[in-house]
Amino acid sequence: MKHLLKLGDLTKEEILSILNLADQLKYERKNGVNKKYLEGKKLGMIFQKSSTRTRVSFETGMYELGGYALFLSNRDLQIGRGEPVEDTARVLSRYLDGIMIRTFAQKEVEDLARYGSIPVINGLTDYCHPCQVLADLMTIREYKGNFRNLKLCFIGDGNNMANSLMVGAVKTGMKFAIACPKGYEPDAALMQWAKENGEFLMTEDIFEAAEGADVVYTDVWASMGQEEEKAKREQAFAGYQVNGKLMSVAKKDAMVQHCLPAHRGEEIAAEVFEAHAAEIFEEAENRLHAQKAVLCKLLR
Repeated sequence: MKHLLKLGDLTKEEILSILNLADQLKYERKNGVNKKYLEGKKLGMIFQKSSTRTRVSFETGMYELGGYALFLSNRDLQIGRGEPVEDTARVLSRYLDGIMIRTFAQKEVEDLARYGSIPVINGLTDYCHPCQVLADLMTIREYKGNFRNLKLCFIGDGNNMANSLMVGAVKTGMKFAIACPKGYEPDAALMQWAKENGEFLMTEDIFEAAEGADVVYTDVWASMGQEEEKAKREQAFAGYQVNGKLMSVAKKDAMVQHCLPAHRGEEIAAEVFEAHAAEIFEEAENRLHAQKAVLCKLLR
């Protein structure tokens, strides 16, 4: 494992190894153990998309591991004024020990890794969100014990979260079902991969997707950069809400996950969100632990 560009690059064993280390780091933090595994290491964090959880969790994680995180916004870098990503990669490789980037195009992340000589972590692209899904998997395993025979269903837009959840579920042996409106499906190549490598269902029927689910997952209908489509998407996704009626067809002990921020009353009913708030905010906390594990794997 040289980089974390997308979950599809990792084996099941590599994913489980990250989760096991994340569990260890979480245990150490809860018990006041403060080992500086990355003392003196420097992480450059490039943000072309704004963030709450990604920035705070990576910055806090590097601090707790004894390293230093350098925040680099699009306005601060020459990359925001047209410097080629391959030049940025080669320059930053001479200053830093690793790069985390949160941006639009997956190609930009891949090019950073290709032209740089230090580890690159995908903090989010329009194509995938591997760090979030590692935290999701960590949370699911905490609550359910293991992944065996579990069904994960996703309700909503076939976006970067759907793409990565699909891969994470199949890689760890879970069944994966997704319900989204026609025209808003996940990446076609990933769906084909999921069909060939696991139990996968794509449907427009939210109740079919959620039937017997152990985990129900949703995300906002309009992601960052899609604000101008908000009205159109609200119309397309009407009826794709995670609410009490939908949860009634999932298993009685089904957990709910949301990568946040949540729009109560849109993709998720307020009462369902609050009923499962403990799981959702545990999931948010686990961004810190999962990413610390990734940082240790790549930078140590």
